[in-house]
Amino acid sequence: MKKKLMSLILAAGMIVSTLAGAVTVAAEEADNSDFTIVTIVKLTGVAWFDRMEEGVNKFAEDTGVDAYQIGDTTADPAAQVQKIREAMDAGADAICVVPNSTESLEEVLKEAREKGIVVITHEASDVTNADYDIEAFDNAAYGKHFMEEQLGPMMGGKGKYTTYVGSLTATSHNEWVDASVAYQEENYPDMELVSNKNETTEDSENAYNITKQLLQSDPDIIGFQGSAMTDIPGAARAIEEMGLQDSTFCIGTSLVSVAGQYLETGAIDMISFWDPALAGYAMNELALKMLKGEAIEDGMDLEAEGYQGLLLKQNDKGANVLYGQAWIDVNKDNMGDYDF
Repeated sequence: MKKKLMSLILAAGMIVSTLAGAVTVAAEEADNSDFTIVTIVKLTGVAWFDRMEEGVNKFAEDTGVDAYQIGDTTADPAAQVQKIREAMDAGADAICVVPNSTESLEEVLKEAREKGIVVITHEASDVTNADYDIEAFDNAAYGKHFMEEQLGPMMGGKGKYTTYVGSLTATSHNEWVDASVAYQEENYPDMELVSNKNETTEDSENAYNITKQLLQSDPDIIGFQGSAMTDIPGAARAIEEMGLQDSTFCIGTSLVSVAGQYLETGAIDMISFWDPALAGYAMNELALKMLKGEAIEDGMDLEAEGYQGLLLKQNDKGANVLYGQAWIDVNKDNMGDYDF
């Protein structure tokens, strides 16, 4: 009887020891440093994505995750596909992508997910092959506010205006412009849209040349709305060279570090943006939650400012999209509050 009891005690001890070992292994497996998250941006060498990289690096520092950012020197969708493949081949557990063309990336994103890689996108609310897309805000609301709160009132609801997009395939840029134009048509019928969606390929020089050509062919254009960070600085350069800064209205998405000199002169009247560093942080934070099996749900909070009480919706392709409330409006008076 004593022998049997001793055998039972030893067996129980082995079970406890095995369970303890399993817990230890699980804890080791859950160590953040075991995870690699790669952020792939539209292109490198521009202020917007330099700032995003600060957020990615801060996330890595805060969490211990092997998190880093890569991108090509051009805004070429094919080059971005190659960068995603490089991240897959390097053993990424998750990839966070800001697409140049959502459609062009669908196949490679599908491949990544089939390999068990978590896929998070940003500025791609029409994506199909992502676990989650996370947006700084609802794109239609952001686009509407350009016309409702900025360009429409500035122009007094009258006159000709034009719009720019970094790419005709950039989802967010097109959604902003479409919402802005729709609001104008309904609320400012005396405004006239001229040359909608001038494609700049995210290049300030292209925006500059397009604006010069537009003003030379139609000097009555007084309103300019940009989408890519480089759009309105390029437009403003042309406006300033032609001495039109006091008679035109130039607004759009940019950063103080890029547009500040034109805010000072009045060639740009107002810029809006979300902090790319916070967006980079939020993407990686969301990816880590998925890797650790945490719940992703409507109303959830992330650490990144502006990404609390997230609204979870499904797009018309059945993919999950999370919306924050993170846009900022800046003019000459408050531009000193921002150092990026």
